[in-house]
Amino acid sequence: MTSNRPLDPIDRKLLQALQQDASISHADLAERVGTSTASCWRKMRALEADGVLGRHVRLVDPTRIGRGVNVICNIKIKNHLAETSEAFEDFIASRDEIMECYSMSGDWDYMLRILVADVEDYNRFLMRTVLRHPSVATGSSHFALAQVKYTTAVPL
Repeated sequence: MTSNRPLDPIDRKLLQALQQDASISHADLAERVGTSTASCWRKMRALEADGVLGRHVRLVDPTRIGRGVNVICNIKIKNHLAETSEAFEDFIASRDEIMECYSMSGDWDYMLRILVADVEDYNRFLMRTVLRHPSVATGSSHFALAQVKYTTAVPL
């Protein structure tokens, strides 16, 4: 387990600004957070080295590319042997439709967020792929009617 890195006020401003727009220039970022460009660059490199800042990505609007249906799928696996969980988690990692996967406490073993084109697309994926996996005992699906909130920004 890693320890938390202490964040000073400039670090927090940097992280907030980068979570809003990672394409901002170093000069504009430095101005926004109130430091020199060189100091800003060093702080960013330190945050990267400490693992606080990860890779740079661009967010895609799924509805604009025909993937506007979000489904939450709860999964129970057949048993809790390490090899069963590992096989299921390897399967999950290999599937692009599965946007998020959480190992859960409670009645269900895993919670998946799956992004598909429509209900038929989900039905095919669930019946032909997920439920046929040898580790899966059963599943339960919940369709999102509307996205009320979505953020990638971590609260600081």
